[in-house]
Amino acid sequence: MLQLHSYWRSTAAYRVRIGLELKGLDYGQTTHDLRTGGQKTPAYLALNPQAVIPALEADGAALTQSVAILEWLEETHPQPPLLPKAPLERARVRAMAALVACDIHPLNNLRVLGRLRAQFAADEDAIKAWIAAWIGEGFAALETQLDGGPWCFGEAPTLADCCLVPQVYSAQRFEVALDAYPRIRRVADSAGAHPAFQEAAPERQPDAP
Repeated sequence: MLQLHSYWRSTAAYRVRIGLELKGLDYGQTTHDLRTGGQKTPAYLALNPQAVIPALEADGAALTQSVAILEWLEETHPQPPLLPKAPLERARVRAMAALVACDIHPLNNLRVLGRLRAQFAADEDAIKAWIAAWIGEGFAALETQLDGGPWCFGEAPTLADCCLVPQVYSAQRFEVALDAYPRIRRVADSAGAHPAFQEAAPERQPDAP
């Protein structure tokens, strides 16, 4: 049994849940409340010394970093695929995923927002402006890279969709306007109608309020 260490609002954990659901894999969840430092317990630090979510226990090992976990899922459970067959197309999908996972999300995660509040006395208006600026910059670039079809690339979900859909959830949570991104909104609509994305959604998780 795969065991996912998760938190219902973690966008990084959300990515992995989407991948697990798309692959049709059974998995359990151990939840850690990030608001109260649940990811910093000695037991969890033994699995992930970085004290971040997610981690996936599999084959006697603890896997960390959401995109690395998704790549492992792709290698060990190749059907249905999360990456196209052609090398150039695979690189394109990976680039879109990295735009979200490396360039947008890290600037808006809980640790960064906490530092903005504690060290720079940022109030909630400043936090929202910070989030909107980085999501807007990233989404503006990503919008030009999407196919314009139901998904980021091609006719089925890929690694890029696993990363984008949670970031759209975060944008909506922080009231970032998405009117300028019709292709991104189309992907979000496709995900909203897809059973795997529905099961992975934050409000469906066991620790959601």
